[in-house]
Amino acid sequence: MAKSIVIITGASSGMGREFAMQLDAHLRKTDEIWLIARRKERLKEVAAKMRNNVRIISMDITKESQMERLTDMLSDHECVIKMLINCAGYGILGDFANLTVEEQTGMVRTNCEALTHITHTCIPFMRKNSRIINLASSASFIPQPGFAVYAATKSYVNSFSLALGQELKDKGIYVTSVCPGPVDTEFFEIAEGGGHGVLAIKKYVMADAFSVVKKALRDSCNKKAQSVYSIPMISFQVLCKAVPHGILLPIIRGFKK
Repeated sequence: MAKSIVIITGASSGMGREFAMQLDAHLRKTDEIWLIARRKERLKEVAAKMRNNVRIISMDITKESQMERLTDMLSDHECVIKMLINCAGYGILGDFANLTVEEQTGMVRTNCEALTHITHTCIPFMRKNSRIINLASSASFIPQPGFAVYAATKSYVNSFSLALGQELKDKGIYVTSVCPGPVDTEFFEIAEGGGHGVLAIKKYVMADAFSVVKKALRDSCNKKAQSVYSIPMISFQVLCKAVPHGILLPIIRGFKK
């Protein structure tokens, strides 16, 4: 008998953890929620607060061998994936020339390559009315001096999600790209941890994870291609479409001090 599941990557903290908690509070017809992240102990802490059946999968989704393991698990359990929520990712703040190549290529591998790989792995196990939620960012709306590689990876996620949604529409599989601004999670502890500066504007537009995730789930349920939280971020998106980037880029650069 097929097993109905939800998969959440990056589930040990931040947005992934919040998706897990909110889905756990509302899902009734799901056999298991699969939580994926590298930090097993953190996954156990999340799972301990959930009432649904949870499967903890400690793995690095950037590793080919571990992705093969996930494929085997999906096949062995005859899974039907109701939702795939891709939250695994990170950013490092700083000028491109001042960051290590490992820091920058790591962002590309996690934010782009791994997300693409796991999505391709999961689609064959999806059915009509399945959902994919990909965590992009408002940074995808325009290039970000001082955050160049991260913003580029999120532009990829947003573009990929919108195109994939069109490809899967006839199959009844719906894709939502979530594009929040700064969210009050551990993200900025990592992004600013190298001492490369802070995002001066973030404190004025910081959103809470609960509200962002609540809207993302509602938008996914309503088959929306994109979920942008808060009036400031919606305004920012409109601004980035209306004003030439050559005018905006120096202003964005000025927000980093």
